[in-house]
Amino acid sequence: MGVSGSGKTSVGKALADRLGWTYEDADDFHPPANVAKMSAGHPLTDDDRWPWLRAIAAEIDRVAEGGGHVVFGCSALKRIYRDILVHGRADIRIVYLDGSREVIADRIAARRHHFMPPGLLDSQFATLEPPGADEKPIAVGIDCSIEQIVDGIVAQLPAATTHRSVVE
Repeated sequence: MGVSGSGKTSVGKALADRLGWTYEDADDFHPPANVAKMSAGHPLTDDDRWPWLRAIAAEIDRVAEGGGHVVFGCSALKRIYRDILVHGRADIRIVYLDGSREVIADRIAARRHHFMPPGLLDSQFATLEPPGADEKPIAVGIDCSIEQIVDGIVAQLPAATTHRSVVE
C-alpha cells in the first residue's frame, strides 16, 4: 500500500514473482465511474471507495479459499480501508511503501498512460494514514532498487507460505 507512484505495481509484481504467487492490481477493480472521476482530476470520496474495497476483499477471500496466494497492489491509504481489506484475517500482511513526496512526484511526472494525474498527489498524501504498529505492517523505503525493496519485504515475512495475501 502507498500513494500513487510509490511503486505498488512494480514492487508488487516483483514480489509476486519472487514468491511464486499471483499479482492483482486494485486499480482493475475500480468501476468505470471511479476511473473517469480520477481521470478528470477529482479525488475519490469514501463513498466511491467502499464498493471497490469490498470487491478487493472478496477477491482476497476467493483466492485464499481456493488455496491460492496473492499480492495485491492497492493504495489502502486509510486505516479503515485496510480494515475492510484485512477484515480480521491473520493471513494477510500489509506492506507499506514509504517514500518522500519529492521522490514520488518525480516518478509520477515520468509516468505515461496512467489515469491518475499528478495533481492528485497532494490529496493522496493528505489522505495517507501510515499503518500503525498494531497492523503489523512491513514498512519499506522506496529509495532503492525494486530488487532491494523486495529483499526487504521478504526478509520481514516470517514464512511467506503462511500468508495467503499481501496488500501492497
